[in-house]
Amino acid sequence: MNDYLEEMFGLRGRVAIVTGGSSGIGKAIATALARAGARVVLVARGAAALEETAAALRAQGHEAAWITADLASRDQVRRAGDEAAAVFGEPDILVNNAAVNLRPPLNDLDEHVWDTTMAVNLDAPHLLSMRFGPGMARRGHGRILHLSSQQAFRAYADSGAYGVAKAGLTALARSQAEAWSPHGVTCNVIVPGVVLTPLNARLAGDPATAAALAARTLTGRNGLAEDFAGTAVFLASSAAAAITGQAVFVDGGFSAH
Repeated sequence: MNDYLEEMFGLRGRVAIVTGGSSGIGKAIATALARAGARVVLVARGAAALEETAAALRAQGHEAAWITADLASRDQVRRAGDEAAAVFGEPDILVNNAAVNLRPPLNDLDEHVWDTTMAVNLDAPHLLSMRFGPGMARRGHGRILHLSSQQAFRAYADSGAYGVAKAGLTALARSQAEAWSPHGVTCNVIVPGVVLTPLNARLAGDPATAAALAARTLTGRNGLAEDFAGTAVFLASSAAAAITGQAVFVDGGFSAH
């Protein structure tokens, strides 16, 4: 049975790049991919958190490295892509998780918020995908995962530019699937519900709102970063070879309520 599960879901010999991999959902996904056998490169802004996460993975016997980059800068995105690929080789798995969550009311949304949100949440995933997707297609295998949002599908809590960027990211996965899935590269988005990570710090500080959102789910609770580990490993594995261009909701039934 273990050999069968390894064949279906194991990632031994694979290389994964995870943006925003030093905290929250990205850290949980990076840890899960490493435990499934992948060599993992983490990309984020803060060196201290990156080193702490990578060191923890290495202490568990996994191969892990890290690259610092501000993904709001196209030059740094390109540099990070090249440096990440130089560590363990060209990746088989790309997880675009890094995001900013700037959500002023729409009437207060200025150009800086718009530009920063689009740069990190949509442009960077596109640029990194263009850096690695064609190579995956030439090699005949690849997995691209984007972290989307409920705001890509419904407006609430001042969706603003954030919802627009996440909707674009969801559509980007379909365009990538059209281009690269005939060559063995699957491209999907994972759609969280409300997850109390550092990205949603303002909700963690508002217990009444957090409780109201939890009550909207079918599981009766808000999400945890660890909820995404199994989905990420599955979508990155051979078992998900026929799943592409899809939005996979990991939201405790939030979207079905």
